[in-house]
Amino acid sequence: MSTASTAARLLLGTAMVGAGVLHLTTQREEFQAQVPSWFPLDEDFTVVASGVVEIGLGAAFIALPQRRRLVGGLLAAFFVAIFPGNVAQYVEGVDAFGLDSDRARLVRLFFQPVLVLWALWGGGWLSRRRD
Repeated sequence: MSTASTAARLLLGTAMVGAGVLHLTTQREEFQAQVPSWFPLDEDFTVVASGVVEIGLGAAFIALPQRRRLVGGLLAAFFVAIFPGNVAQYVEGVDAFGLDSDRARLVRLFFQPVLVLWALWGGGWLSRRRD
């Protein structure tokens, strides 16, 4: 595993733990605003559950380098799973986290594939050789 992909794994893992903690604490209401109106579960439950998942995946990405492929794949799948919520935020025109215009919400959509690729790269899925 390269130094760059290790750094990517550690950085993304740390960011995920941080985001998960924010789900459970100071930014809880902001995250609730991002839960799509059509989502069948309670907004607060959804935010808490996704925060717990983010903390778990982030911590595993950091602490379990021998499982980086598995965790990177799960993290990429998580980013794909929450993408409809990002689309709903754009379509429904919901303001949260400073995304207060259609343009800002649209631009954000293009960052989700970057996160998927980041998780896959940090997990070793995109390397030319198997470790």
